[in-house]
Amino acid sequence: MKKSNLFRALLISATFALQATAALAVNPDEVLADPKLEKRAREISAELRCMVCQNESIDDSNAELARDLRILVRERLTKGDTDGQVIDFVVDRYGEFVLLKPRFNAQTALLWGFPVIILLIGGGALLVAFRRRRAAGTAPQPLSESEKAELSRLLDEK
Repeated sequence: MKKSNLFRALLISATFALQATAALAVNPDEVLADPKLEKRAREISAELRCMVCQNESIDDSNAELARDLRILVRERLTKGDTDGQVIDFVVDRYGEFVLLKPRFNAQTALLWGFPVIILLIGGGALLVAFRRRRAAGTAPQPLSESEKAELSRLLDEK
């Protein structure tokens, strides 16, 4: 087997293996009978951070706390809570950190605004640099009469 084919086979295998672990995170005993409620539960679970894994959603995590939170989300949905009420309930218990995408408020304004500020500063710096470059590349001033005479004298000497 060629090296490129072996590498391709390993890459495909790794891709399937990684996708399978995410699919196994939600246990069959957690799945709701109503497909619409289950879809809502999966969407909410994808927005909530696993407090153990930190960079995974509770939908993808196999941690026990993530399982408990998935069950809690499903319980709240079956009791008739809206998606927003479920998320607010979890945020009240665990804080804003539990959200994978933080909300925009006074505490997170800098977090959301910082990339925009950096882009504006970078754009301003580029604008200044381009203007300086253009100013440095302006057309030369015409020769004065003394410079023309000197140039003619030098050319005549050759």
